[in-house]
Amino acid sequence: MDKSFNVIIEKDEDGYFVATVPSLRGCHTQAKSLDKLMQRTREAIELCLEVEDEITQNEFIGVQRLAVSV
Repeated sequence: MDKSFNVIIEKDEDGYFVATVPSLRGCHTQAKSLDKLMQRTREAIELCLEVEDEITQNEFIGVQRLAVSV
């Protein structure tokens, strides 16, 4: 059975891509390239599913960038 997961991808100050899977607690990984990141993210999801008791799947709405004066 296939399941789909939302993945948030960011780039850190050192140039690494960082992937987080919000519906799986503690499920995140990083890599220097997006191709490697996707491979590692699949592996991380599979590992998290082995130990996760309950999966919380929220409906993905979107991402919004908001500017704030500081």
